[in-house]
Amino acid sequence: MLEENKQSYDESQIQVLEGLEAVRKRPGMYIGSTSSRGLHHLVYEIVDNAVDEALAGYCDTIDVQINKDNSITVRDDGRGIPTEIHPKTKISTVETVYTVLHAGGKFGGGGYKVSGGLHGVGASVVNALSKWLEVTVYKNGKIHFIRFENGGHTVAPLKVIDECSPDRTGTTVTFKADPEIFKETTVYDYEILKQRVRELAFLNKGLRIILVDDREIEPRKEIFVYEGGISEYVKFLNKGKTPIHEQIVHLEGEEDNISVEVAMQYNTGYTSNIYSFTNNINTHEGGTHEDGVKRALTRIINSYGKKNKFLKENDAPLTGDDVREGLTMIISCKHPDPQFEGQTKTKLGNSEVRKIADDVFSEGFERFLLENPDEAKLIMEKAMTAARARVAAKKARELTRRKGDLDVINFGGKLVDCKDKDPSVCEIFLVEGDSAGGSAIKGRNSMTQAILPLRGKILNVEKARLDRALSNEEIRTIITAFGTGIGEDFNLSKLRYDKIIIMTDADVDGSHIRVLLLTLFYRFFRPIVEAGHVYAAQPPLFCIKHGKTIKYVLNPEERDAYLATLNPNTKYDIMRMKGLGEMDAEELNETTMDINTRVLRKITVEDAMAADEVFNKLMGEEVEPRRKFIEENAVYVENLDV
Repeated sequence: MLEENKQSYDESQIQVLEGLEAVRKRPGMYIGSTSSRGLHHLVYEIVDNAVDEALAGYCDTIDVQINKDNSITVRDDGRGIPTEIHPKTKISTVETVYTVLHAGGKFGGGGYKVSGGLHGVGASVVNALSKWLEVTVYKNGKIHFIRFENGGHTVAPLKVIDECSPDRTGTTVTFKADPEIFKETTVYDYEILKQRVRELAFLNKGLRIILVDDREIEPRKEIFVYEGGISEYVKFLNKGKTPIHEQIVHLEGEEDNISVEVAMQYNTGYTSNIYSFTNNINTHEGGTHEDGVKRALTRIINSYGKKNKFLKENDAPLTGDDVREGLTMIISCKHPDPQFEGQTKTKLGNSEVRKIADDVFSEGFERFLLENPDEAKLIMEKAMTAARARVAAKKARELTRRKGDLDVINFGGKLVDCKDKDPSVCEIFLVEGDSAGGSAIKGRNSMTQAILPLRGKILNVEKARLDRALSNEEIRTIITAFGTGIGEDFNLSKLRYDKIIIMTDADVDGSHIRVLLLTLFYRFFRPIVEAGHVYAAQPPLFCIKHGKTIKYVLNPEERDAYLATLNPNTKYDIMRMKGLGEMDAEELNETTMDINTRVLRKITVEDAMAADEVFNKLMGEEVEPRRKFIEENAVYVENLDV
């Protein structure tokens, strides 16, 4: 009996995935996911190949077009993919590039000095995940064409379809993402593509990238070209902020074929925005290029401060956080052989880059401080004020320290904690107003749901340094409740709740409080957002009653869809929900808190970043962006509470 149940484990059990099958089987390995993010990643891969041509000095214009059927066309005026028969594969080089997984000009041989693509797997991966893909190559006075269908299968070999001017060169790729792979969506978001295209134009000085959306009646077209490169990027990021020195510091240098370029400017804000790139890839997690620059920045400002008597002999040195307060900086590294840590390519690992980045930045920044003593003085004063605030914040931070699960001394009686002490099953609701807090306390599951009512609006942290934020009672209460600490004491593993749920009214005030909280999280608790612990509750906007049936809906679209399902003769009442406080405990539980019926929206870093940008525009120091926003959007206001 035992013998019969034994499964054989021999050569027949070993599966070999040929060519592009592997990509279709495990698309997430190659493009991260098959969600909207993965869909847009297909475009980046083809665009990156064109940018690699630009980096090599052969291409100066790239066209990216979203077609009416949500296919994508990318044109470049580079050298054109080689069309000759490849000696190893015995098929045309174009077909090889698009059907053989590891084929590309990025492995040596001098085809590319630096490259930002997937090292030769990008084009074939896009082909594998497309319903169809077409490549047209302009080269040697001829127009070559090839088409692939159903996940990269060649329809017919590469053929010459026409002639062109001998001067015309380049590659045009058109593809349609496969809906069998991208089940969530195959519709491109213009704004997402625009952000990446603009980023590439900033990072590649003088490269012209044209983005067109043909899906609208009036096609949308924008041209991105920046002769100032990353200096213009810093200027763009600081838009709406007040710089403390007009001149953008721009430094660049090269060592051992590795080039490092840095642009920076301080503003009157209290947070640093440092973005680093390697071969146009955004290294979100930093890496050796970022470490080298940061190290050099701290050392040089301290050295300058000592030499020029800003810092006394016995003063403690300024920390990295002190010298980076209010700093907007772009670091761009071009490396012929970048080594990334992890599959996602978000952290540069090459150890030699640390010293090169340090050397390039040190030399350039020292010179800038010596040549611009007025700007240097402003930078020094900014860093020293930050240091004084850090000391004050440290004292204030002591007040937010949660000694243990039972420590409620600091809550002032506000927090109604849950009984269960296992963070993985616990959640905390940040509730707008005492009245809603009262209903939430009665309607919660007391084992796993904690309630923290927020009285009034919390401090706008956009305009506040950490020490001032910590003197705000509401913020202190939130920090203490979370248990993670803040600033240099922050420890994600001490988070007391798996879900932090923002629960505000579905009106203007509620939105305002939600944005205030998101700005707070983005500024001081970004790892909590990145780890996916922050949610927004979705309280219903309308209550529809007909007979004994009560239906809650989240928005006007849901309301209209539900009404369409009713018999035309049905009599019904629609009530617009004004706020959480108007619901009793049972209604609040049923609509917004019960884990079986509620709708939660997970907050991503992108959401928090968008909230931060909106806040900077609407609540920052600059009046002009605010006036412009109001003038442009006043006509769209609906449901105004007067």
